[in-house]
Amino acid sequence: MSDRTTQSVLFQDPGQKPLLARFDTESQSSDGGLVLLKQLDQGIGLTSRLAQHLIDGRQSARVLHSSESLFQQRVFGLCAGYEDCNDSERVRSDPVMKMVSGRDATGDDSLGSQPTLSRFENAQTGRAVVSMQQELETFVIDRVGKRHRKAPTVMLDFDSTCDKGYGTQQFLAFSGFYKSWCFLPLLGFLSVDGDPDQYLFSARLRTGTAHNTKGLLSILRRVIPQVRKRFPKAEIRVRLDAGFATPRVFEALEEHKCKYLVGMAKNSRLDEDTDTDQILTCLSAYLSGESEKDFGELQYKTKSWKATRRVIYKVEALMYDGRSQRENRRYVVTNLEGTPEEIWQLYAKRGDSENRIKELKNDLWMDRTSCRRILANQLRVLMATTAYVLFQELRWRLRRTELRRAQVHRLRNMLIKLGVRVVESTRRIVMHFSRDCPWKETWLRVAKGMGAVPA
Repeated sequence: MSDRTTQSVLFQDPGQKPLLARFDTESQSSDGGLVLLKQLDQGIGLTSRLAQHLIDGRQSARVLHSSESLFQQRVFGLCAGYEDCNDSERVRSDPVMKMVSGRDATGDDSLGSQPTLSRFENAQTGRAVVSMQQELETFVIDRVGKRHRKAPTVMLDFDSTCDKGYGTQQFLAFSGFYKSWCFLPLLGFLSVDGDPDQYLFSARLRTGTAHNTKGLLSILRRVIPQVRKRFPKAEIRVRLDAGFATPRVFEALEEHKCKYLVGMAKNSRLDEDTDTDQILTCLSAYLSGESEKDFGELQYKTKSWKATRRVIYKVEALMYDGRSQRENRRYVVTNLEGTPEEIWQLYAKRGDSENRIKELKNDLWMDRTSCRRILANQLRVLMATTAYVLFQELRWRLRRTELRRAQVHRLRNMLIKLGVRVVESTRRIVMHFSRDCPWKETWLRVAKGMGAVPA
C-alpha cells in the first residue's frame, strides 16, 4: 500500500462534489498560539529559572535533549492540552512545539520521546524538586508584588484537594473522608485588594492520610517574610477552612502577626451558645415563608487553646418549596475587626479557590500523578503549576479585555489552539495564521503588549 493511499481519504456524497482529505502538508501545527506563551515565558524567565534547579546526571556527550528542553516540552505541552508523556510524544515533531521547546521549528530533530520524558521525570532528586517549588513561590510573590506594591491587604488562601491514585504509587493512602486511595495536595493562593484574581503560588503533594495542616507551617514560615518584604504596607491575612483549625496553626499565625479567618467545625458548646439565635431565625423564616439568616459573635476557648479567641457565627433557616425547613450554622475564628456579617462575607470569598483547583485538574491535569515515585509525581504537579502560572500571566495581560476572567480551557481554545503554517528561511520564521481567525485582534493586542511590533 502506498504512502499516498494511507494519508488520504475520499468522501462520496451524492449531489455534491467528492471530498478528498489529505494529510500531506508539511510544517503545519494546530498550536500556533503557543508562541504567545513562549514570548511571555521568555519575558518573565519562568521556566528557565525553574530549570536551573533540575538535576542532569547524564553524560553530556550523549545528551540530545537538555533538561530545560524536556521541562519546557512538558510544560508547554500541558498548556496546549497534551496531558501526559504519551501525548507529548505524538506532537514531538510539531514545528511550533519544537520552537517553544528551544529547537529548530523545521529541523529534522524531534523533541523527547515518551521514554525520554519518563526517565527525565524519574531522575530528579528531592533537593531539586523542593528547590523548584520554593523558586516558584518566590517568583509568583515577586510578580504580584511588583504590580501591587502599595496594596493595603494581602490574602493567603490554603486548601487541600483529593488526587485519586492509579495503582501502586509511593505514599498513596486510603482517605476515609474521600473514600478512595489518593494523594492530598496542599495548594496556596495569593490575592490583593483591588485585584479579583487569586494567584496560585504553591502546590505540594502529600499522602492521602495527611492531616490538612501537614506542610502548612513550613510554608508560612517561608512565605510570610517574603510577602511582608514585597508588600511592606500591607496587612497579611490568612484564610483557611475548618480542617486547619488546630492550636498550632492559630499560634503560628499569631506569632507571625497575621490576621486570620479560619473555619471552625460545629460542636455542642458552640451550638448551645447559638441556640437562641437559631430558634429566632427559624421562627422568622416560618412567619415570612422565606429563608432567613442572622449573624453574631462570641468569645470561645477550648481546653487545647492557650487563649480565648473571637468566633463569629452565621445561623440560617433555609426554606424550600415542598420540603421542611433546614438549619445551617457556620463558625469562623478570627482576630479581624469588623461586624460578624462583614467577616463572614470576607470568609465566604475563599470559595473562589475551588474554581482554580478545578482548572488545575480539568484543564492542566495536575492530578495525573501516575508515576511510581513520589518525586516524579511531585514534579508533575509542579509542571502543571508552572503551566498555570503562565496562564495567570496571560490573564493579567488580558485584564482590559473580555477575557480578563476566562478560565484556562477558554484561553486555550481561543488563543492557543490556532492552525498555522510555519515557513523558515535563513533570515526569519514566518507563521501563517488564518486570515479569518475569530480572535486575531485580541491575539495581536497581547502580542504587541509583549513587545511585538507591526510588520
